Amino acid sequence: MPSNTSAGTPPKADAPNPDAQAPLTHGLKQRHLSMIALGGVIGAGLFVGSGSGIAAAGPSIVLAYTLSGLLVMLVMRMLGEMSAAHPSSGSFSAHAERAFGPWAGFTAGWSFWVLLCTAVGLEGIGAAKIVTGWLPGTPEWAWVALFMMVFCGANLAAVKNFGEFEFWFAALKVGAISLFLVLGVLAIAGVLPGTDSPGTSNLTDLLPGGGEGLVIGLLASVFAYGGLETVTIAAAESEDPVRGVASAVRTAMWRIALFYIGSMAVIVTLVPWDSKAVVEKGPYVAALDTLGVPGAGELMNVVVLVALLSAMNANIYGSSRIAYSLVQRGQGPKALAKVSGGVPRTAVLVSCVFGFGCVALNYWRPDDVFSWLLNMIGGVILVVWFFIAASQLKLRRRLERETPGKLVVRMWAFPVLTWVALAAMTGVFVLMAREPDTRVQLYSTGAMTLALAVAGRVRQRRRS
Repeated sequence: MPSNTSAGTPPKADAPNPDAQAPLTHGLKQRHLSMIALGGVIGAGLFVGSGSGIAAAGPSIVLAYTLSGLLVMLVMRMLGEMSAAHPSSGSFSAHAERAFGPWAGFTAGWSFWVLLCTAVGLEGIGAAKIVTGWLPGTPEWAWVALFMMVFCGANLAAVKNFGEFEFWFAALKVGAISLFLVLGVLAIAGVLPGTDSPGTSNLTDLLPGGGEGLVIGLLASVFAYGGLETVTIAAAESEDPVRGVASAVRTAMWRIALFYIGSMAVIVTLVPWDSKAVVEKGPYVAALDTLGVPGAGELMNVVVLVALLSAMNANIYGSSRIAYSLVQRGQGPKALAKVSGGVPRTAVLVSCVFGFGCVALNYWRPDDVFSWLLNMIGGVILVVWFFIAASQLKLRRRLERETPGKLVVRMWAFPVLTWVALAAMTGVFVLMAREPDTRVQLYSTGAMTLALAVAGRVRQRRRS
């Protein structure tokens, strides 16, 4: 759909929303959306990536997750404000376009698409490694192919299939981490049979790595929160998009506090931060071993497998809907806009092919091409968050004019907390530039973002 927006000029307030006319079905029920929002908080990054953060930051990892969690709460509130007012399968990409023009939507959308498709491949590889550990001798590629076919098929069939998979995946993740938290709290209180309370013995050295360790833990925690945006993408295909988004955003605070910050607090209280098991086995397995839970390692492997498969399913869905929305707004190959059975099947297939291509790169060129791709997407989630905050800052007054009555979701203390969030993200970018491991990711992501922004500008000028 051609845009009537000149470079740098936002669309008119009464401009039609292309997504509102898109022939996608509304097959997601409220129970699907509620569980997607709940389970989306419990990502594979929480189980897999938190060990290195604890090893670097020690008990201060709780502070790191609290600080980054506060930032995510602000981002979700801003995104919820815009998505409840204008539900769209393009989510933040569509909001960025409304705020700054097609180039911004193009940049945010396609960079996020690359991130999700690459993540699908990574998660497939991680899941295959777990299964081959149980079934040695079976080829990893065969398991990756199986997982890809299952979830590609589910997403091709109907959106309700995606919803059902995520509903049960999320239920298993929520149940597992809730049980972990209950056992941990009972052990800390000294009332769990067969265990002695550690008291505060593991918390005496709060900053063992000093400020540098806290910075490493903070960066690790920021990227563990990625994936929360999926619920605003899925909301556009739910029975009641506005209510779904509003409910998900309003409960984000307690979900982040309970699952992320709560579990980190339990782990560092139960297990010495410098225990080798925290990194080698993973923090959750180390904590369960401390409690004497039989088969703790295999139990957590099942939970991690579920988390990885859940992320694969969600990312195939999210990438296909982002691509579809971009094309609907005239920012991609028209073939991706083809819809049949209420599903953008071409977009699903292309997203899966890209994801499987990432798997092939991991096998063929793991030392150069694949590592370059990983560095390129390393900071994309922060770029997306920056677009969300900047878009909300610009759109808030327009949303108040467009929305009859008051906004369903409102950003707290606007515009002060929006500026605080933008400053915090800028601070994280600076911290990434200071750390050798994240500096390459920052520069690679910056180069990709700049290239997409230039391409988006050129495309916009040609169409205007």
